[in-house]
Amino acid sequence: MIRRLFPALALLPILASCAKEDDFDVSGGLNVVRSTCPAVAIPAYTGDVSIFSPEQSQDARALDVTASITNLRTSCDQTGDIVHTNVTFDVVARRASPNGARDLVLPYFSTVMRAGNQIMSKQVSQVLIHFADGQLRATGSAAAGADIQKSLATLPAIAQQRLRRKRKASDADASIDPLADPKIKAAINQANFELLIGFQLTDDQLRYNATR
Repeated sequence: MIRRLFPALALLPILASCAKEDDFDVSGGLNVVRSTCPAVAIPAYTGDVSIFSPEQSQDARALDVTASITNLRTSCDQTGDIVHTNVTFDVVARRASPNGARDLVLPYFSTVMRAGNQIMSKQVSQVLIHFADGQLRATGSAAAGADIQKSLATLPAIAQQRLRRKRKASDADASIDPLADPKIKAAINQANFELLIGFQLTDDQLRYNATR
């Protein structure tokens, strides 16, 4: 399931969520497993949009159309120097009146974030939703993608060495978590990327989502 995240939330996907047999080393610990593929998420309050008629109203009786982003499907190719990520998703919309055929165009964004707070790129696209006469509910299909330089999404060798180094109980730093080192933590943050997808909302629409 795709997570809904706050735009400024940094991800630290250092350990795989489910360890496989090969992830365990002979000493009983876990090998560090991470991917250069970006995490894909919908920022908080941007996965839904409400359209009113008249537009300036926010009365429930004036609600014209509601739509939600759902069913995100992600593929990622990290075999080359550039990490290619493609995402397809559905936009499910419902209108208040079924009368007449209607085309609805909704703008959405796809933003590549680095370290949780650095915008690397942003694109705004549109998804078309067609309501047939008599139809209250309709679905549109959309897509987004990201190309990230693999070297930027790869941990520096010194950080990998610190994280993977096997330590004995007799070592002076045996009880010290490498992630407690600000330099290691910063290196991990810089290598973390996210592809964020959501509706391109107006200030009023975003405020409505945040307060409803």
